[in-house]
Amino acid sequence: MSENFRKWQPYGAATLVGSLPHRDRQKAIDLVLEQVSEIPAWPQLSSYTGEQMMVQYNEGLPGLDRKNDRILFAVSDPGFEQELLAFYEEYLPASNGELSLDESRFRFGEDTGRTFFAFVERLEKQLQTAAAVKGQITGPFTLTAGLKDENDQFALYDPRLRDVVVKTLALNAQWQVEQLSQFSLPVIVFIDEPALAGFGSSAFISVSAEDITTMLDEVVSHIHRAGGLAGVHVCANTDWSLFFGTSLDVINFDAYGYFERFALYRQDIVSFIEQGGLVAWGIVPTLDVDNLKQENTESLVSRWRQQVEQLVGDDLSLETIFRQSIITPSCGCGTLSVPLAERVVHLTRQVSEQLRHKTGI
Repeated sequence: MSENFRKWQPYGAATLVGSLPHRDRQKAIDLVLEQVSEIPAWPQLSSYTGEQMMVQYNEGLPGLDRKNDRILFAVSDPGFEQELLAFYEEYLPASNGELSLDESRFRFGEDTGRTFFAFVERLEKQLQTAAAVKGQITGPFTLTAGLKDENDQFALYDPRLRDVVVKTLALNAQWQVEQLSQFSLPVIVFIDEPALAGFGSSAFISVSAEDITTMLDEVVSHIHRAGGLAGVHVCANTDWSLFFGTSLDVINFDAYGYFERFALYRQDIVSFIEQGGLVAWGIVPTLDVDNLKQENTESLVSRWRQQVEQLVGDDLSLETIFRQSIITPSCGCGTLSVPLAERVVHLTRQVSEQLRHKTGI
């Protein structure tokens, strides 16, 4: 865990996964600061192309081109090798501190970072009672499994492309921590890996667990280098053992839909929490609108308590779990309508408040 904030405990504080459907940036930031003020997260507004999950972190990647409305790596273009060389010529001094990340390709640009910069500007004026602040990046597996070259091959399977994607994400995550550290609070960066739901399937049969953890560890090391806490978010079932062997500080899972699968790793969870790890419970449903409409604060609080009681034992108390818990939605809200997204945010805050009241910790 990051040395600067090793002992930080959230006590069931609420935060968001990241994405919101709003087009009004200030209203989205207002919502975050009003409803999840303890761990505000900069809102990723997916209604803007530059802030969509598979676009926002493409900036600065060498050889990336848009052809026939597709974004792909043009590895056969004559200038690709030169772009690759230029990338590493900038990466090396940026990585070792000789070049400020704020002056490099690894920061957000004007379009990709518009909401991020607006969020930071607002925090400078009204930080209020925040206990931590949160950012996020698309995870390296998800991005390399989503980008292809012109031969329709995933970037994941080209060592050159995989390396530049991982390094770009790692330095962007470090840059986010550096930007958000000005508020002298713990900074958490979630590595969003929805595609890991497909790990082990026929589409990724040749990808090993070591491949995944190597990519994650490189990103995590740069978050830690800047003094941040590194979390992973997966909004479906996956092989959770991938994460317990890494240096991650937070594991965020869809507790609403996949608790029983996660609980199969109870001993790993106990060890993770014993070592100071935090569990972010995605207890508010976002992936099924019917579930979202039928649930309320009381039903979700009850659901969380029933789940936690299955983990409690002589080696792990409810109090310890709660001290090292964060409450989140099960996934981002970018695909929901604005009213439903706001319902998710309100429920997340209310569940956090009710758990604190009823748990009495």
